Amino acid sequence: MSTKSELREQLRALRRVHVEAQPDRIRALLFHRPPATTLEMIAEDAVIGLYHASRYEAPASAYAGFFAERGHTIALPHFTARDASMTFRAHSDPFGASDLAPGPFGLLQPAGEPDELVPEVLFVPLVGFTEDCERLGQGGGHYDRWLAEHPGRLAIGLAWDAQLIEPASALPLEPHDQRLAAVVTPTRIYRPSNE
Repeated sequence: MSTKSELREQLRALRRVHVEAQPDRIRALLFHRPPATTLEMIAEDAVIGLYHASRYEAPASAYAGFFAERGHTIALPHFTARDASMTFRAHSDPFGASDLAPGPFGLLQPAGEPDELVPEVLFVPLVGFTEDCERLGQGGGHYDRWLAEHPGRLAIGLAWDAQLIEPASALPLEPHDQRLAAVVTPTRIYRPSNE
């Protein structure tokens, strides 16, 4: 069995090849709006936590605009330093990035000191996932810790189909790993088998 680090390296390479093989106009159509079955899980007044995707991550920017148009408050991850806990801050420009600046990890995050929020729903990035919605993240444990500290939040992964880990037993799980309520890909919605 591969270690998590080895699995991340393999999956990042697969993800890169998968994304680079897609024409830009096709990629722009994917993750345009959440599937109806996902929307049924979300309360009308829920604060929605999203992320500003890196080049190869499943994009979440269209979801920001979609949920903002429905009246939801949008929040993005925010770090004050590399060793600080992840928080979520208000994203005041969900149709663009005018309120964002590079954070300590080089990722775009809300600039300045916008309101800190605690989302009821999180759409999370991932490196890999299983059919049972176990998630392999970047390795920092930020989302696992945040979810453990905020129980009862709905966490949904966004991923490319190429990020599915098969067999599921290839993903070494640890006690702190947080299972997702669902994973959305361009072709499918995965839900844990015990739900």
